[in-house]
Amino acid sequence: MMTLLHAGLLAMLQLSDTTRVFPPMQGQNLDGRTLEMPQDFAGELNVVFIAFKREQQADVDSWGTALDSLRKRHTGLRVYELPTLGRRYRLIRPMIDGGMRRGIPDSTVCAATITLYIGKDPFKRALGITTEDLIQVLLVDRHGNIRLQRSGPMTPSLRAELEAEIGR
Repeated sequence: MMTLLHAGLLAMLQLSDTTRVFPPMQGQNLDGRTLEMPQDFAGELNVVFIAFKREQQADVDSWGTALDSLRKRHTGLRVYELPTLGRRYRLIRPMIDGGMRRGIPDSTVCAATITLYIGKDPFKRALGITTEDLIQVLLVDRHGNIRLQRSGPMTPSLRAELEAEIGR
């Protein structure tokens, strides 16, 4: 009996260890509005893309059609892009954010693009990110719990995983 109790307790502890919460942070969207994350994520569920390099935009964009389809079926789903740069880039923030704003004609996308100028190492540790070479794709609920975290461009298997988790 004690062995079963111990095994059950251990399983619960392991489950809670794998539950990640999006780390609290502040960022500014391309419209200049300051947002507190994760509480300002507006959706019941939020797909959050984290990119570390300009050329990773193509990987983020690869999810476009899949996300359009999902948003039509799940009205509480929101999408955010978090270009993530080191603190030293804050000095040229107006130039970086201005360039991004000029390159994004859709005002909804500008409002959902939140540039982070942060110490990247603590952020990456909090999310278990081990490389900046791949985008991160997170599904975050309204409480900040990360329900799914994957990396890379859209593939049929990643799309299926995301759809299944959203449908839960």
